[in-house]
This record gives sequence, structure tokens and C-alpha cells, in this order.
Amino acid sequence: MARGSKYPDSAVVLSKQSPTFSMGPSVTTTTLVTPSFEDDPVLGDCARFVRLGYPHAIERKNMQKEKYNKKKKGSKFKPAPAYKSGTLVNPDAAGIDIHPTNIFIAVPPDRDTTFVRKFETFTQDLLEAVIWLKKCKIRTIAMESTGVYWIPLYQLLEDHGFEVYLVNARYVKNVPGRKTDVGDAQWLQYLHSVGLLRGSFRPAQEICALRSISRHRESLLQMGSVHIQHMQKALDQMNLHLHHVISDITGVTGLAIIEAILAGERDRKKLAEHRDPRIKCSEEIIIKSLEGDYRREHLFVLQQSLNSWKYAHKQIDECDAELECLTRQRPLPSNNSPVILALNRRKKISKNQPRGCWQELLANQFGTDLTAVPGIQTATVQVLFTELGSDWSCFPTASHFCSWLNLCPNNELSNGKVVHHRKLRTHKRLRVTLRLAAFSLHHNQSPLGDEFRRRKSKLGPTGAITAMAHKLARILWHLVTFKTPYDESIFSQAAQIHKKALQKKLIKLIESMGYIVSQSPGMVPPVALAPVE
Repeated sequence: MARGSKYPDSAVVLSKQSPTFSMGPSVTTTTLVTPSFEDDPVLGDCARFVRLGYPHAIERKNMQKEKYNKKKKGSKFKPAPAYKSGTLVNPDAAGIDIHPTNIFIAVPPDRDTTFVRKFETFTQDLLEAVIWLKKCKIRTIAMESTGVYWIPLYQLLEDHGFEVYLVNARYVKNVPGRKTDVGDAQWLQYLHSVGLLRGSFRPAQEICALRSISRHRESLLQMGSVHIQHMQKALDQMNLHLHHVISDITGVTGLAIIEAILAGERDRKKLAEHRDPRIKCSEEIIIKSLEGDYRREHLFVLQQSLNSWKYAHKQIDECDAELECLTRQRPLPSNNSPVILALNRRKKISKNQPRGCWQELLANQFGTDLTAVPGIQTATVQVLFTELGSDWSCFPTASHFCSWLNLCPNNELSNGKVVHHRKLRTHKRLRVTLRLAAFSLHHNQSPLGDEFRRRKSKLGPTGAITAMAHKLARILWHLVTFKTPYDESIFSQAAQIHKKALQKKLIKLIESMGYIVSQSPGMVPPVALAPVE
């Protein structure tokens, strides 16, 4: 090696144990290290390793080159295995792997010389893909995607008469090996052709329109809560404890005082005069909470946050008006008799409830008033309607409905035994809504409320909420499917049976402790007398 140079002047021969030692006893190789000057204009910074000593190395390398050249001359993609059309469930099936900027479509190998094609996601390219699928005589298509990239292509394919399956990525995991977009598309096409894929639920287009606006309304509510937090932070930085002494600063009293502060009023007594008579906090405490350090930068943030909150609620009102307009345009179900509306059991209605006469609108759409079920409010029924619509015939039984909501156990069986009991991760908006409805049964004086408290003592809060959400889902499926009103007497009879069983159990327990239990005339509960000596 030349002095000061990192490259050898001549080849250096190294001897070491061969990686193929297990293929034969005492097989050794020599590795020839030579510098490569192809990429570097001066000397090059990479070394080329030529393996000597293994008798079949050169021959195997030549065979690999010939195999690669044969593939290169033919189709660009490796053909899928040939299957007889008689064994396929969906012989006219295609698979699509979707990405934000491009898609890969795979069709059966006998439909075109290039049976896997790549398209961009512009509208013109998507229309070209539809024309190609028509040319290949494709009838049904399976696609796998995340996010919202699939929606334009899904709607376009549906409009052109294709049967489209949107499959869950969890159920189409590829076999171990190298993962490519082409391989994913071919794997989807094969699984769909042999009938191993199930499509995800997607409601009708008019329900999808309602669902998009309803979800946007929910995001606006979340944004409004963030603006409220910014207002509270500004008050904390000025050491104003108004949000600590009143429950809601966006109520009548809170908004009146904050607007007066932003208008320039600093007299605490005059600010406290905006107190509503119905508020629990006294005027003296409000006066005490309004003493602070009114700084300009914090008042500016308070003003900005208040304006943003008002604008968010203005948009929420516009969403409510648009949802009501679209709902009134939908035709009512056939043979829909007049619906008797249930009385509202709640004294206080949340201000996040949708504006308008939604109870009557939703009752006419479903054919029954679902707010009669304990724990189900108008906002809950609106989520049911905007997510699923009023036709639930896609769920044959209540068990199918609960399974789709992921409100039933996920037991994995092997040899007749449960080997795993995993909770599937899901973000279904309807499932969260039913769990909130089940949680509201804690203080409800009804048979369902009694059952929730009983289950909570046995299963704990989380298990009881899931169990009661499961029961609410079954009740709602029955009411919507058969258009029947809610009858609480059915659950009252079950509650009486449970009460008698509990009474019998307690009597047996008392008698086991040595007491004599007798039924006194004119008294419903039994009386425990002194223990037997």
C-alpha cells in the first residue's frame, strides 16, 4: 500500500471459513479483495468481492443471469399461479392496492398480457382504470386502503356497476416474504377470486352524505372545546378564577362577564351584576374571583378564543340546518303508522344536542321512537341514523349487529378451548355512543338501570358498560327491525324474577346462620327472628 493512501496497490487475498460450511466438511474459500474505480473518478470508494473456491458458484451465477434475462424479455410482473376457473368463487375478480398518489390493479392473468397495471389517482387516470377493468370483463373488485384515499375510486366503481368490496387490512395480511405493491394487489385478487374476503359495511349514498356532515359537526364540537380551554388558560394567567366558581363560562353568566371584561369594564361589582339569578354561586364569591392582573396580551388571547368559539358554534348551527334539510328530503318507510313520541325524562338538555325537532323526525324515519329506551337520547338516535340509516336489513340477527360493533367477546378457539381472548382495536363512532348511553344508566331508576348496577358489582365498571352496551344494541336492533315500540314490562318481569331469586338466596343464607325466617301478615318482606338456641 502506498504511504498515505487508504487503497491497496495490489490485491489482498484473505482466507476464512466459508459460509457454506454446513454443505460439506472442511470447505474453505479464499476471498479476493480488489478496488473498484467505476463510480469514483479518482480511486473509487467501494470494493468488489469475488468469491473463489466454490465449484458451482460461477455456474449458479450464470444460471441466475439467464433466468433474469428470460423474465426481462417477457412480462414485467411475475404471473400468478394458474387456477382452474371451475374452482373459483369469483372468476371475474380484481384486486386494487390504493395509495395517496397511485394505485395498483391486478386482474386474472388470462384477461390481458399486462395483468397488473399502475395508475395515478387523478380523475382522468381513474376513468382510464375503469375502462380497462371493463375491457377485462371484471365484475367484482376487492380493495384495501387506509384513510380516505379509497372513497373517490369506490364511488366511481359503484357508479359504473362494479361490485366493490372494501376489506379490512387486518384480514388480508400477506404470507411472510418480501412485500411489494404488485404482490399486495395480486394477493387481494387471488383471495377475492377464491371467496375468502368479506366487504366492510358501507351505507347508501344519501346516508353517507348525512354521515359526512354529522362527523364534521362532531369535529367542530371538539374544536369548540379546545377554544374553551384557551379561554380558561387566559383567565388563569390573569389570576381570574371565574371558571372555578361557575360550572360553565360559555353559559349566560360566563359569557356576559367575559364580554364585559373585553369591552373594558374592570369594576368587579358591575361585572358581578351580570350574574344570572339561577346560578348557585353567590355574588360575593364572583366579585372575589374577578380580582386579577388584566394584561393586554392575555386579553387579546381571550378575545381571539371567544371569537373562534362563537364561529365554531355558528358552523354547528349551519350543520344542524343542513342535516335537518337532508333528513326531511328522505322518503319515509312504507306502511309507516303514526308514531307515539316518548316523554323526555331528562330535566336538563345538553346544549350540544342538535337543534330542531329531531325526535319527531327520527321517530318517523325509524318507525318507532328509540328515545323511549332508558339511556338513549336524541343525540344518540341521530348518530344511529347518520351512521346506519333506518334500514338495518344488512344485519340478519342481533348477534351480527353486536359483532359488527365489536361488543361481543373475541375468543380464539383451538381444540375446543379458548386460547386467546383479545380485544380488537376499533374506533367505531356508534360503539362509543352506545357505551356512553350505557354509562348514563348508573343513576337510572329502571330495570335496565338496576341491571347495570348489578353487573357493575360483579364485572366492574368497564365490563358492565360493555355488557349493557351489548344489551342496548340488541334492544335497538329489535325495535328498528320489527318497528315495535319499547315495552318496559318485559324487563320488569325479568327484574321481578331476579328479585324473588335474590330473596330466596338471602333467606337461605339467614337460615344457615341459625335464624328463623317467617312471613308476617301484611308485610311483603320476610322477618328474621332470634336465632335458635
